Amino acid sequence: MVIGTLGAVAIGCASSNPPAPYSASSPDYNYIIGPGDMVNIVVWRNPELSMTVPVRPDGKITAPLVEDLPAIGKDSTKLARDIEEALGKFIRDPVVTVIVTAFVGPYSEQIRVVGEAAKPQTLPYKQQMTLLDVMIAVGGITEFADGNGTTLLRTAESNKQFSVRVNDLIKRGDVSANVEMKPGDVLIIPRSWF
Repeated sequence: MVIGTLGAVAIGCASSNPPAPYSASSPDYNYIIGPGDMVNIVVWRNPELSMTVPVRPDGKITAPLVEDLPAIGKDSTKLARDIEEALGKFIRDPVVTVIVTAFVGPYSEQIRVVGEAAKPQTLPYKQQMTLLDVMIAVGGITEFADGNGTTLLRTAESNKQFSVRVNDLIKRGDVSANVEMKPGDVLIIPRSWF
């Protein structure tokens, strides 16, 4: 009786998700600025207006002559043009370059790892980031994890779910289990029942 119940539980827990596709990155990806990023603003021929500033939790930046300018959701080029427009009220033909120097990214693009990871956390997405990169960053999995039962929730594809083989990748060295991540992916690592 107990064996039959455990068998039913094991069958019920088996992943019916398709395997994650190996390739996922997009060649036209542009980094989007998010809260917590640091941006270096360089105003040509105006060193007193050049400085490094943080993107506040509300997604805005403040710099000399530029107050409460939205930065979240923009790439560095768009933010530079917006700063030029704001500075244009005070100086003639400003030329601005924005360089992101510390990367966090918007919440919608961060990689989240939950469940039986050694250190569950949120990671900034990087172009061509792989499952192995994520597992190194979170310190692997706990001894109680069902690594091959891990689900990859792909928010960029309407929360489509895929199965990934974390145990095969990090404990057996099977590189065929190493898949690329997309911005906003969520890894859910379940606990093993046995």
